[in-house]
Amino acid sequence: MMAPNSSMAGAVVVVGGGFAGLTTALKLSQYHPRPPIILIEPRSRFVFLPLLYELLTGELQSWEVAPTYQSLLSDRGIVFVQDRVERIDTEEQTVFTASGLKLKYLQVVVGTGSESHDFDIPGVQQNALKFQCLEDVDRLRGVINALKTSKNQANNVVVVGGGASGVELACKLSDLLHDFVEIHLIELGERILPQGKSFNREQAQRALRKRGVKLHLCCRVTAVMSDRVECETDLIESQSISLMHNALLWTAGTKPCVPEFLPKIFRPGRKLVVNEYLQVVGFENIFAIGDIAFHSDNRWPNTAQVAIQQGEHVAKAVLSNRLGESIQCFEFFDQGEMLSLGLGEATMTGLGFTIAGPLAFQIRRMTYLTRMPNRLLGLRSAGAWLLGS
Repeated sequence: MMAPNSSMAGAVVVVGGGFAGLTTALKLSQYHPRPPIILIEPRSRFVFLPLLYELLTGELQSWEVAPTYQSLLSDRGIVFVQDRVERIDTEEQTVFTASGLKLKYLQVVVGTGSESHDFDIPGVQQNALKFQCLEDVDRLRGVINALKTSKNQANNVVVVGGGASGVELACKLSDLLHDFVEIHLIELGERILPQGKSFNREQAQRALRKRGVKLHLCCRVTAVMSDRVECETDLIESQSISLMHNALLWTAGTKPCVPEFLPKIFRPGRKLVVNEYLQVVGFENIFAIGDIAFHSDNRWPNTAQVAIQQGEHVAKAVLSNRLGESIQCFEFFDQGEMLSLGLGEATMTGLGFTIAGPLAFQIRRMTYLTRMPNRLLGLRSAGAWLLGS
């Protein structure tokens, strides 16, 4: 893409190219007159995280799940900088990147998302697999292939974290490896999907039972070794257990990933505190969206639909800010929850209906295809699916 230059001094700088940041940049590019827009993101590809499970199973291809930013931003008038932002100077209104770039901004939108959280548990960093990017998919595929060719008769795969990611992974892995391994799902709380819809939780429990996934509730991981995981359980009475594993997937939590601010600003729980307009408190020209935004009266879930809605809202807010007009309050509209529950199956709750099974899987896929940042890409993917079905 084009390189930023001195004429971009009054630019809107969007930091982070996930759902929140990319939506903001693309929405801004639709306005006329269009403000100068700079999008800074260290990766070369946008990863559609809700469909990463289908990439693992081969139900979708990499071009559908992880298109390049170049293809998404082509002819949009957006300057793409593949770099990592290290700090933001609010007095100089300057963004500093890892490669040494100094970019002036009139407004800055921070949507840097989150990263895996190991809670300082020994061995997680060294011995656990993550599932957040294309490289993680490749690593897990290697593990799956190794297990399929293993001569061992007792292979175990452990998934830590009973939220949406853990449940979806456990079901997919069970379908891929049902003749080769036993799947264990560890959850700290008393139930899986603690923040999920009740219908989806029931369907997920049914899917796990159907696949013979061993569920360990009220179970706290205390250490992860290369071949086993140590836990403490309080389900009946406090006791220590040890599970052998051939691979361990960590989906137990995330933490916000935010660049440094100078001068330092108040950040409880590492998030950026925003007002009802999604402006960082104390700064009219700095917006925070997605997983890194905190508002005391609104505990938004860390989901793609929240990030997309906030991105669309902030694009309008940025323009209002530039024109000196009043900004509307952000209101999140919950469109429901969708989960993949194995090969060709899903569950969904929202907009007044509930459904599970193959039809839910098809609706989920079509719904996500319509939400792809590039509509032509979504149509191409939909066409490939319909022709192949």
